[in-house]
Amino acid sequence: MTSIAVVNGQKRDSSGSTGAAQVDTTTATAPTAPQSEGANGNNGAAAAATNGQNGGGANGAQQRERRCEIYRYTSDKPLYAAAWSYRTDSKFRLAVGTCVEMAQGNKVSIVQLKEETQELAEIASFNHDFPANAVGFIPDHENNYPDLLATTGDCLRIWKVNGSNVEQDVALNNATQFSAPLTNFDWNETDLRLMGTSSIDTTCTIYDIEVETAIAAVKPTSFTVKTQLIAHDKPVHDIGFSKVNNGRDHFATVGADGSARMFDLRRLEHSTIVYEDPQKTPLMRLAWNKQEPYYLATFAQDSNEVVIIDIRMPCNALTRLKNHNGAVNGIAWAPHSPHHICTAADDAQALIWDIQHIPRPVEDPILAYSAAGEVNQVHWGFVHSNWICICFNKSLEILRV
Repeated sequence: MTSIAVVNGQKRDSSGSTGAAQVDTTTATAPTAPQSEGANGNNGAAAAATNGQNGGGANGAQQRERRCEIYRYTSDKPLYAAAWSYRTDSKFRLAVGTCVEMAQGNKVSIVQLKEETQELAEIASFNHDFPANAVGFIPDHENNYPDLLATTGDCLRIWKVNGSNVEQDVALNNATQFSAPLTNFDWNETDLRLMGTSSIDTTCTIYDIEVETAIAAVKPTSFTVKTQLIAHDKPVHDIGFSKVNNGRDHFATVGADGSARMFDLRRLEHSTIVYEDPQKTPLMRLAWNKQEPYYLATFAQDSNEVVIIDIRMPCNALTRLKNHNGAVNGIAWAPHSPHHICTAADDAQALIWDIQHIPRPVEDPILAYSAAGEVNQVHWGFVHSNWICICFNKSLEILRV
């Protein structure tokens, strides 16, 4: 293909000189989706110039300086959970986990972009009991703490990463005997000692972990259970800390009872229902806006739409994003903008939306990307805020937007 990106509904030709497609805030018409083709970005997520590809001189030098707009890592097994690293000294580094439905045979890989080869390559990996349904690096923006990675499946595990060496630091399990499977977790960005997990047993658990600083990282991470609460009447599917007020004490959950609920760590005897699906369909995931702390996104099981909620107006959908033709699987807000959100679905589409004009209806996305399979994950990079990652089939792709 010669056109593989759309900005504001306009195709970007690969011979253009403007380079990467930029997220714009102007009103857009419906874009034509680009396609996922070729490994290592030969057909990128944004316009990649082809002039001077084999030539010398100024054009050749200019071409060599251009960065590809898409990179792909391919595994020998289906991939599911993925996350960006927050460390500024480890650029373009991600974690991704396999999804094989058995107790053994799964692993989590740490991959990084190799500048010399322009490829996403595995730099470390470790075996994981059962598929990891969520992975996440410690949200340490200042590189003050050890390089930690958390995973959930049968329990919450924290791993220490040291180059190509990864060791399990601690397994956090609140149960004395039987442990119900976990569905997700979140790491509090304001207070890195706090982590929350959601479980199919209707509970959420908040852990207070003690993390040594990078200067004195000699003892294993220790933890205590800060609180455990029954959050829903049915399995809890997701949990996320909010930046409302001090950014430490509030978190939300969504569950199989079709509700989204807000909790305050200081007053856990009460919760507030901020949204209920009209049909009581299970809500699967939630995502907090990184810049506008009152905006929450969620979606229901087998639904092709994403609901945006303003928690100051509980139980009312601020807007609904309805352009997908398959069940939504993932949502991710831009870390640098209050107006942009990416959604991913079974229709193999990753769509970026501009919601700055709500409550006016948002009819169409401003950017679209077509993958080579059903997209089951999407995450927006914090360090690299103009890149997203998606997972489909046996592939992890990072796309410049």
